[in-house]
Amino acid sequence: MTRDSTKNQIVIIGAGLAGLVTAIMLKKSGLDVILIEKKQFPFHRVCGEYISNEVKPFLLSLGIMPEELNPSSISEFELTSIAGKSKTIQLDLGGFGISRYAFDQYLYQIALDKGVNVIHDQVEDIFFSGKEFCVKTKEMSIRSELVIGAFGKRSVLDKKLTRSFMLRPSPYVGVKYHIKYDYPTNKVSLHNFAGGYCGLSAIEGGKYNLCYLSHRSNLKEYRNIEKMEQDILCQNPKLKDVFDNADFLFDAPQVINEISFETKQPVENHILMCGDAAGMITPLCGNGMAMAIHSAKIVSEEVINYFTNHKDRGTLEMNYSKRWNHHFRTRLAVGRTIQKLFGATFQSNFALSLLNFKPLANFIVKNTHGQPF
Repeated sequence: MTRDSTKNQIVIIGAGLAGLVTAIMLKKSGLDVILIEKKQFPFHRVCGEYISNEVKPFLLSLGIMPEELNPSSISEFELTSIAGKSKTIQLDLGGFGISRYAFDQYLYQIALDKGVNVIHDQVEDIFFSGKEFCVKTKEMSIRSELVIGAFGKRSVLDKKLTRSFMLRPSPYVGVKYHIKYDYPTNKVSLHNFAGGYCGLSAIEGGKYNLCYLSHRSNLKEYRNIEKMEQDILCQNPKLKDVFDNADFLFDAPQVINEISFETKQPVENHILMCGDAAGMITPLCGNGMAMAIHSAKIVSEEVINYFTNHKDRGTLEMNYSKRWNHHFRTRLAVGRTIQKLFGATFQSNFALSLLNFKPLANFIVKNTHGQPF
């Protein structure tokens, strides 16, 4: 089966935050959009589920701020060392907590209501002929003028496109739970353990998101997530209290392997990448969701400008790359640098001491959070 495109047709691959917001924005502008997602909604994703308030003006302007889902309001950040020593600072901008299960489903329904053509299928390959793309899925071939890649952290398509970061195996595994726990709803916390760190924050419905990143060597040593948690994570007394006293709501943890924070390019083989497909911020910076939403705004504006002003593909790619790097390159670099201060006793104690120096603490927060847009 072959679906032929019109001149203005855009294919978006991946219906995470970046893909969904892009689809909604482009459809509102009058463009034809096909959004391809392999999974059926709703579903969970391994994610910190905290969003900086930098996104609120944009979400409100687009009419997609999920206030009806009653997200938590977050104003404080707590950091603990492996030994459990802690430091709490105020977040000037603050943020909100909401699960991907709820937020993605909310945006998906808006996309459908706006008339976005959503296809549930697996993209297997993409070809560019010089004027158009051919996107091959398990069920069909779709031709389009533009393709936007919003397919997440690590994909079969990344390998097909021979993206350079795929040549370097990542040593990290991510694990996520939803829990019930007695903890302040206005606080997002980051707890160090040997070889990793664990985030905790309130989401909607009186629940909390517990999501951690661990070096694979921990899992390799224990060969069992529960055993690793008890022997490694619970060395931090804050995490021990969580694992001993929280009510875990999943039958099994959500797990993702080989999470990569390597540098990526915002344009690959003429595909406009956004969200984690363009570059992933380290979890301790806590703003992957905000970056995904912001990158969706940027790519949408450039695509709308491309069709409105009849600019050439080269100009579109150059403008998008320039804007993406302007907004995110420094944040990603700062995140990768700060990450070196976590996951070991000396480094976590040193990181804690840095937060006692208010100007430096403010610098770190400022450079891992964006400005409202």
